[in-house]
Amino acid sequence: MASRPRDLASRMAERRRRDDGFLRETFTLPREIARARARDFFTRYPKEAYMSSVERWRELPDGAIEFTMRRLASAD
Repeated sequence: MASRPRDLASRMAERRRRDDGFLRETFTLPREIARARARDFFTRYPKEAYMSSVERWRELPDGAIEFTMRRLASAD
């Protein structure tokens, strides 16, 4: 599958280190597994303590979901 310039730019932007205190994890999973993974993330890192969120997501042509979860490194 050929990448579009917009996709390449998005991946390169993700590689840049952000110094905002958040840790990020990016996943590419089938829709139902992606949904379960996000729920697990919020269970392990509650939004109230870690400021967890889905930072960005998109549906790929094959139906998979690419998404980035972010959280604070610590709940302190």
